[in-house]
Amino acid sequence: MKRVVITGAGAISPLGHDWASVRTRLEARRNAVCVYPEWGQYKGLNTRMGVPCEPFELPAHYNRKTTRSMGRVALMAVRASEMALEDAGLLGSPLLGSGQLGISYGSSAGTPASMSDFGRMELEKTTDTINATTYIKMMAHTAPVNIGVFFGITGRVITTSSACTSGSQGVGYAYEAIKSGRQIAMLAGGSEELDATDAAVFDVLFATSCSNDTPEATPRPFDAKRDGLVIGEGACTLVLEELEHAKARGARILAEVVGYGTNSDGQHVTQPNAATMAQAMRLALDDAGLPPEAIGYVAAHGTATEHGDIAESHATEAVFGKRMPISALKSYTGHTLGACGSLESWIAVQMMRDGWFHPTINLVDVDPRCGELDYVTGEGRRIDTEYVVNNNFAFGGINTSLVFRRWA
Repeated sequence: MKRVVITGAGAISPLGHDWASVRTRLEARRNAVCVYPEWGQYKGLNTRMGVPCEPFELPAHYNRKTTRSMGRVALMAVRASEMALEDAGLLGSPLLGSGQLGISYGSSAGTPASMSDFGRMELEKTTDTINATTYIKMMAHTAPVNIGVFFGITGRVITTSSACTSGSQGVGYAYEAIKSGRQIAMLAGGSEELDATDAAVFDVLFATSCSNDTPEATPRPFDAKRDGLVIGEGACTLVLEELEHAKARGARILAEVVGYGTNSDGQHVTQPNAATMAQAMRLALDDAGLPPEAIGYVAAHGTATEHGDIAESHATEAVFGKRMPISALKSYTGHTLGACGSLESWIAVQMMRDGWFHPTINLVDVDPRCGELDYVTGEGRRIDTEYVVNNNFAFGGINTSLVFRRWA
C-alpha cells in the first residue's frame, strides 16, 4: 500500500482564503454570520441567517467562455482547486493530463438557480427557461466535472454528492485511490453555495437557528441554549499525492493522511445513530493502525442541532474517552454543507502544524445531555499532537472519519 500526503490546499471560505487570514479570524473569536432580510419573502421560512464567503477575485482567464458551464458552486470549486494546484507546485504540470491525477469531489447539489429554471419549465410549460448549460450547472457532479474540464484532467472522477459528508468523502476516496495505487495524485474536497433553498431544507425540520436579532451569538454547538444551525458556503480543495512521488519532485508536505472510515446508519434518513458514528471512527483508527490514545484533537461536525450534537458527542466519548479535546468550526462558519468536510480537515491540519486549536465560540454551558468531552472554549488551546481526527455526518446516516498525521 502507498502512503498518501497532502501537498497543496486552496480554500474559498467565510473566514478568508488563506491560513493566515483564517487563523486571525479564529483567534478573534467572531463568527461570520449575516442576516438576510430578503429571505422574509419566503412564506414559512423562519431563519434569516446565512454565512457567505469573503469576497474573492477571479483572474482574467475566468472569462465567459471558460465559465459558461459553472454556477457559483462550481466556480468556487474550480478557483479553490487552482489555488491548491498552485500551492502544490502542480499548476500547468503534465501530470494533470497524464491520467495519473484524478478528482474526488462533491457538493450537496448543483446550483439552486438552475434547478429553479427546470421548475419554471414545469410550471410554465416552456423550455424558454433552460439552455445548453442549465443542466451542467444543476447536476450533482457539476463541481468535479468543471474542475476536470478547466484544467484538462484525464484521471478518474469520483463524485461525492453526499450532503454534509461530500467533502470528507472526497478526501477519503481520493486517499484510497492513491493508497491502492490507482492514481498518483488527486484533487479532493467539496463545495457549496449559499441559497435560501438550503436553509429551507433544515428549516422545515425545525433545525435552523432563528436567533435573527443576534447573529453574533449563533450557532452554538453543544450548548444547552442552542437553537439550531446556520447555513454557510465555501469550497476547499486538497492536493493528495503518493509520498514517493511528492518527495521525488521536492514537494512541500503539509500532512499525511493515515486513516479513513465511512459507513451508514441503515436506520433513518435524518436521525443520527451514535453507535454507527462511533464505528466509523474506529474504522478510521483501524485503517491508521492507531489506538484512540494517539489522537490529540477531534474536529467535530458540531452542527448545533439537538439530535446531532448529542449523538456525535456520545459517539466521540465512546471511542476516545472524556479526555479528548474537541471543537466545532461551524460556530464560526455555519454549516457549509458539501464543503465542510474538506474545509474542516484543512483547518485541523493547519492547527496541528501550528500547535494551536480554535475554540467553539458561543459555547457557554455544555448541554448535560451531551457526552463528557474536553470542549475547547475561551481563547483556544495549545496542543502538541502528532495526530488529529476530523469527523462529519450527513443526512441518510452517512458517517465519515479522517485521521491526519503531522509531517515532521
